[in-house]
Amino acid sequence: MTSLAQLRKTALSLPETAERGTGSGSGSGSGSGTKSFTLRDKRFASLGKDAYVQLHLPAADADEVLAAHPTAERLTRGATPIGVRLPIGDINGQQLNHWVRRAWLAHAPKRLAAQAQAAETAAAGEVGDLPRAIGSPATRALADVGITTLAQVAELSESELLAMHGVGPKAVRLLGEALSAAGHRPKG
Repeated sequence: MTSLAQLRKTALSLPETAERGTGSGSGSGSGSGTKSFTLRDKRFASLGKDAYVQLHLPAADADEVLAAHPTAERLTRGATPIGVRLPIGDINGQQLNHWVRRAWLAHAPKRLAAQAQAAETAAAGEVGDLPRAIGSPATRALADVGITTLAQVAELSESELLAMHGVGPKAVRLLGEALSAAGHRPKG
């Protein structure tokens, strides 16, 4: 079952994403309210306390979600369609990752969107001086956030690298070895 943890990991792996939370509305501080994910203060995904994920998608993407998920509903602001909402448990993790990324791309400035789309086709050993051995998923994850050199990798901690969707312990170990061989000191 897909959860807030997966939504959070996927959304926060996208460049310049921020998480925002709201209280339960009772003023007591107890309970959890909506968790929203924004790009430059524009919400692209959220999860309410009702366990419905809201994705702010262009019409064509929203239509695809609506066609694929019988429990999905059109999300509107007034009479204007702005995306979809559906129970988070009704969408599998891979689909959630895809649609969160599509929602993010719809709100990203052109520079970020172009960088992210170029990263989708990045191949191991073909981006800057990143080592081939880290594999394509890690290469794409790094390129997605604009990291194309070992010098840029050296500015990140191990936990920051591991937080990126696609960068696992093996890639972090190999990056550490490459940093040492190139005379860079890893952060932290």
